[in-house]
Amino acid sequence: MLCALERGKPDRLPVSLHQWQPYHLDKYLGGISDIEAFEKFGMDAQIQYFADMGQFWVTKADFSKSSTSDWRDEAEVISDDPDDRVVHHTIHTPAGKLTYKTGGDRKTTWLTEYMIKRDEDIELIARFMPIPTLDTKPVSEMYDRIGDRGILRGFVWGDQAGCWQHACCLIDVSELIMACFDKPDWVHRLLQILLEKKLQFVEGMKGVKFDLIETGGGAGSSTLISPKIHEEFCLPYDRKIHDAVHEHGFKITYHTCGGTLGIEELIVANGCDASETLAPVSIGGNQEPWEFKQKVGNRIALIGGVDQFNVVTDGTEQRIRETVFKLFEKVGCDGGYICSLTDHFFETPPEKLQIFADAARQCVY
Repeated sequence: MLCALERGKPDRLPVSLHQWQPYHLDKYLGGISDIEAFEKFGMDAQIQYFADMGQFWVTKADFSKSSTSDWRDEAEVISDDPDDRVVHHTIHTPAGKLTYKTGGDRKTTWLTEYMIKRDEDIELIARFMPIPTLDTKPVSEMYDRIGDRGILRGFVWGDQAGCWQHACCLIDVSELIMACFDKPDWVHRLLQILLEKKLQFVEGMKGVKFDLIETGGGAGSSTLISPKIHEEFCLPYDRKIHDAVHEHGFKITYHTCGGTLGIEELIVANGCDASETLAPVSIGGNQEPWEFKQKVGNRIALIGGVDQFNVVTDGTEQRIRETVFKLFEKVGCDGGYICSLTDHFFETPPEKLQIFADAARQCVY
């Protein structure tokens, strides 16, 4: 994978998954760890490090860890049913309160009420929202534990790594898009607030053992916003984050959930080292992985491309194998490619994952 991220040709096509979800590990694999699951199927491990990164959607997140005397997140558990988790949050600051609500089940968490309800709420975020300090010791321990079995991936602090994508976790995306036209200065102010906090977090990553840092997020995809909005409200902030991350020697993968049509050059321009997840049209992307590859050439590495639902979960063995071989031929033939499922999966039979892994390992350079 490290060779592929350098846009080189390894001995064979790397094969991996974006993340292994606890739901699938518990239901289908007897509760083994993610690194054990990668080894079970003969895949190349991408292990995600979540601690101290601030994602609200991480199951069983401990919000007390991010509380301070000036930002106290009081979580009221309305329902602790694992199939219907409901939590109402009240954030107490010296200058006022903010509220947000989440729902969840065994698979994930989602927002049901956004934090930003008034324009002035962003100033409370600016003044009081804390930025955690990354504890380097557990990162190093995990990195050493993985060893040559795979790579360790990290994030830039926040509900999502990119400034625009993080903002979309604080205010409804439809409102945010309209604000780009009605009050663009306010949107830029919000993005600048988040950027400054993220850059502060990045500064604390110096010397940490990560192989790859994930930035961006699906809200910057061209299936959701126009290339023009992406260019004005994503690109300049992404570039500043990437420049800061690169100063510490980390490689960067930019996540768009597959909606890349019309923003190919913007993705290259933001300075990332790799683009993911290459979601094909069959799963909601707006162009095929090889169409994207044709436009960006070998300027960045690529990760993803395999429809985890229609191809792997529900597809035949023949379809899985044909998909992998086609991606190898049309996306990965020159190297610089990690063949991976495009995103999360939950009810995928283990035998289908084995077919996928076996097919990819047959692709040799």
